[in-house]
Amino acid sequence: MLELHQFELSQYSEKVRLILDFKGLDYREVEVVPGVGQLELLRLSGQTKVPVLKDGDTVIADSTEIALYLDRKFPENPLLPHDPVQRGQCLLMEEWADESIGLKGRVALVGALNQNPSFRTSILPKETPGLFKNLVSAVPPAMLDLLGTGIGFGGDAVKEAMRGLHQDLEALTLILQHQPYLIGDRPTLADLAVAALSMVIKIPGDGYLNISKELKGKGIPGLADNSAYAPFFDWRDRLYTEYRKSSVKTNTEPSDAPTTINID
Repeated sequence: MLELHQFELSQYSEKVRLILDFKGLDYREVEVVPGVGQLELLRLSGQTKVPVLKDGDTVIADSTEIALYLDRKFPENPLLPHDPVQRGQCLLMEEWADESIGLKGRVALVGALNQNPSFRTSILPKETPGLFKNLVSAVPPAMLDLLGTGIGFGGDAVKEAMRGLHQDLEALTLILQHQPYLIGDRPTLADLAVAALSMVIKIPGDGYLNISKELKGKGIPGLADNSAYAPFFDWRDRLYTEYRKSSVKTNTEPSDAPTTINID
């Protein structure tokens, strides 16, 4: 069986999970324990980031490389269009989503959690996995600005990320109000990437993620609750309803002890 070495709240792990579900593939999730688990990932794949897919003796790191590998090996329900122009558009949009929605969403989420104590309290109940608590633990805004110089989570970086996400969500909403999918008349890798990477902007509901129920449906204030972007999130939720399987876990339990992990 395919093994997905992952972190539950990683957008890029979610991207691979959605792709696997879209293709109807059975897989086992292996939750990476930061620190000790990263050493195992290094031994397995030569690097320490999630997600990593293990298919027998074949090991693939990076969500895009995993997607392309799965499309080659399991051509049913193809991720890439056959039309060359649409294929090029799909690859461009997938790369854009990784670099724009993926990275900006992470910065905006951490900024929102640190700058808004009530939001942080509502989205981080007691049973939230310890790693995620550590990632977004309370830091005074002034200290965040100072730290942001080095790690990209400072106030200016958060403002820039929010501006970019407003533009991204506006553009996606405009596209999806006039056609059922981002490219062509069926879902492609572009749709799955955009839908999954938006999970930190607004966490999907129902049983898709192995997280506290209080987290489900929560999102970044100003984005998740903006009525102008409701058509986009309605589209994403329909995509999830049709293709994303309910979460049935066979993975190891996360630990509260470790402190860091690289997510790609």
